[in-house]
Amino acid sequence: MINITANMSEEENPEVNNPSIRGFKMASGADQTVGLGLVGFSLLLFSYYTVWVIVLPFVDSDHVLHKYFLPREFSVLLPGVAGVILLLCIAVFTAVVLLKNHKPKKVD
Repeated sequence: MINITANMSEEENPEVNNPSIRGFKMASGADQTVGLGLVGFSLLLFSYYTVWVIVLPFVDSDHVLHKYFLPREFSVLLPGVAGVILLLCIAVFTAVVLLKNHKPKKVD
């Protein structure tokens, strides 16, 4: 295999000048474990919600499966409340960042 970047200077080498490559670090084992846990939790939550909203309406109401799920009204209410809380957290975060970065005007 021929290395075409071996004879290039640092200015010509795209691997050195690319800001997306420069300073990039691989995730540590703890970061990968947390990421895997978040992906697993998201998959579990998505599967539960999908069964609750899509499959359960076609199952008889006296079936044993219904005792593992909340009433269907909550399938709209809970994501709505979660969305409002998410928007509130984003707004608070934005306000805190703006207030911390606010530089008062100097009076001459």
